[in-house]
Amino acid sequence: MKNFKTLVYIPLLLASLLTVASADDVVDTLNGVIKSYEKGEYGAAVEDLNYVLQLIQQKKSKGLEAYLPEALAGWSAEKAESQTAGSAMFGGGIATSRKYKKGSSRIKIEIITDSPLMQSMMSIFSNPMFATADGGKLERINREKAIVKYNDERQKGEITIVVARRFLVKIEGQKVLLDELRAYAKAIDFKKLKNLP
Repeated sequence: MKNFKTLVYIPLLLASLLTVASADDVVDTLNGVIKSYEKGEYGAAVEDLNYVLQLIQQKKSKGLEAYLPEALAGWSAEKAESQTAGSAMFGGGIATSRKYKKGSSRIKIEIITDSPLMQSMMSIFSNPMFATADGGKLERINREKAIVKYNDERQKGEITIVVARRFLVKIEGQKVLLDELRAYAKAIDFKKLKNLP
């Protein structure tokens, strides 16, 4: 009887594993890339490789969503959105964002990674003259360097933070107090973000 059960369960297990494997578009497409390459169909191979790159970036951007904070007391949060950013937005890369609101107050947090613009942002952070050129102030938030810009009259501002030379974090707010912007910046777990593979 035991042998009969084993004979029944093994094919079922193999079938379920094959279903999981075939459900992974990345693996399936990579197998297709190899076949196209072996046949000399280089155009198709390149097209499929670009598609795989997009899929992997989508998975990576979804992983960033976990680092966006929950709404603070009295605020509500929309669902996080992820995308692979085109060249018009921060020079490309992967972005995830979330919007928060409280009455007429609005805050948006965005985390961007793998952007070619990261180098220019690093040079701004390393030179205080650039960082403060348009009214910004250098501060430390959760031990991270931040450029803080805020207009008291318009109750509008933004905080920009570069984390581990890999992540650009932007906190933008309208009809908000500077302390509210800072509170959302402090709610981000930068230590965990640094450990993201």
